[in-house]
Amino acid sequence: MMHLERYKRKFKELIQLERREQMLLYRKEIKSLDGRKRERLGRALLHMKCVKAERGLGGRKVLKFIKKSGEKLPETEISVGDLVIISRKDPLAKDSEIGTVSEKTSRALKIAFDREPKSWILAKEVRIDLYVNDITFQRMLEALDRLEKLKEENPELLGVILGYKKPEFESLPKIKFFNEKLNKSQRIAVKKALAAKHLFLIHGPPGTGKTVTCTEIILQHVSRGYKVLATSDSNTAVDNLLENLINSRAKVVRIGHPARISRKLRKYSLDYLIENSKIGERYMKLKAEIEALIKERDKYLYPSMKWRRGCSYSQILKLAKKGLGFRGVSAKKVKSMAKWISLQEKIKEMTKALKEEEEKLMETILNDCDVICATNSTCGIDILKRMKFDLVVIDEATQATEPSCLIPITLAKKVILAGDHKQLPPTVLSQEAKNKSLEKSLFERLLQIYNGTIAEMLDVQYRMNETIMKFPSQEFYDSKLKASKLVKNKTLKSLKCVKSEERTKPIVFIDTSAIKHLEKSRRGSTSKENPLEVELVFKIVSKLLNLGVREEHIGVISPYDDQVDLLRKKAAELRLMELEIKTVDGFQGREKEVIIVSFVRSNPKQEIGFLKDLRRLNVAITRAKKKLILIG
Repeated sequence: MMHLERYKRKFKELIQLERREQMLLYRKEIKSLDGRKRERLGRALLHMKCVKAERGLGGRKVLKFIKKSGEKLPETEISVGDLVIISRKDPLAKDSEIGTVSEKTSRALKIAFDREPKSWILAKEVRIDLYVNDITFQRMLEALDRLEKLKEENPELLGVILGYKKPEFESLPKIKFFNEKLNKSQRIAVKKALAAKHLFLIHGPPGTGKTVTCTEIILQHVSRGYKVLATSDSNTAVDNLLENLINSRAKVVRIGHPARISRKLRKYSLDYLIENSKIGERYMKLKAEIEALIKERDKYLYPSMKWRRGCSYSQILKLAKKGLGFRGVSAKKVKSMAKWISLQEKIKEMTKALKEEEEKLMETILNDCDVICATNSTCGIDILKRMKFDLVVIDEATQATEPSCLIPITLAKKVILAGDHKQLPPTVLSQEAKNKSLEKSLFERLLQIYNGTIAEMLDVQYRMNETIMKFPSQEFYDSKLKASKLVKNKTLKSLKCVKSEERTKPIVFIDTSAIKHLEKSRRGSTSKENPLEVELVFKIVSKLLNLGVREEHIGVISPYDDQVDLLRKKAAELRLMELEIKTVDGFQGREKEVIIVSFVRSNPKQEIGFLKDLRRLNVAITRAKKKLILIG
């Protein structure tokens, strides 16, 4: 139990600690590494130039950048949905611009801007850097302040969150399930979630259909007239929820930057619905008029400092009226600048009208739908803060920090959290914030306070062969996890593409302890790599491919960034472009027919490093469906 003021103070301090750590890391890297080193690390692109300007969804300006030389882009971490800084040379300079990557090819990046970018971007050679997003931190702080309002409007929910109010339940309802294929534990979870008055937890171990269960819970509430907010910390998890909901009769809208929404789901985005709405004719007309005016304006001379030479816009307009030049600038150029200024004023007025029209359309569309899907952070936008929700469902809640979950929670009367505290915790960079419990999710904290009274565990998994499942079930889930008969005895031979001579067991462990090939560390790196294990991985991959296993069926996991880097370089050499290689964190939520785990650590002290955190081990081994190969 915690007093509200103390609770707020605690998390505000932790948010600031984490924010400072992120900014510190970002600035430290930019200051300590020159652009070429950052480009080699995949966190910057140098010598870029803008070759095309267009309008994207929501009227956003989209600029296309390529290498000035015209060559292919180097390997880079910059990907679709990332926030980036565009600068002349120094990313920390005040005139740098921030945009979102909306498209990426081997030779180009398209970047969308929420406001008109500065004109120098179109003319100058630029540098593009990965960036830290500060908006989420601000929205967490705002959510903590909104708890005062929750205290007035929904003291029971706040009491459960703070640990001094016992969760209440109504009698379990009789229901007709939309998804008749739900198993017994999923059905019980849905019923208990419906019966819960204020808050309920769905504990979903790997492969147990947690998102499917969340979907049923959402649809059951919608059928009872509830307005639902469906969220998660990541765009991928929100898209998974949306994909499950779109085949129902519920009216669903996805809010978020179109670049961060799966391409096949963009037609459900708010931006798409605004532009294609029957009631959006005035909006589209205004938008077209603004586009035409921008094209017209760009025919004239932009009044840059070079040409204005200290004159204000109003002075230029007066000089043009009189047909005069000034300070070496011809009357013709003055007239051209005046025309640019006049058209820009008109564009500003019409853009304001467009924004008002957009607000009306947004409210109409959002008020008319049953379910709104968005990330936790996006729930902090003004239009959602003005709305009232009967229910919020947060999927993958154990991967979100408590303040992140509060952003959507403070908008709803009732809360369902779904996750698995036995898998990876939220990502927290600040060690001090970790020590002060920011890494403990709201889901885990509530489970510790109320035990089983507030949660239901899904106990049938549909991913792993029973042999692969056995260890995680015993070690992490009190031996309660069961394998569905659909996957229980499935091996690689079950795949049509695999030759029948494949006879190895579902789990294979390759012991390298007797070989004197120790782990290595690169200069200046805290990560680890093991070249011997890299060679073993690709020997195994080769054998699997010869047996008929497809490249895309295989996943390679290592807990160390440098080992992942080494593995990816080797894969590129061998042209294995469909082979997925990621860290443990990168594979959470994913699955493959075959998983190869490279543990890396091999040293005289027998230190195991990352895998001291058993949750990482759990994630690593539960990604495999039919075969798990462990090297270490």
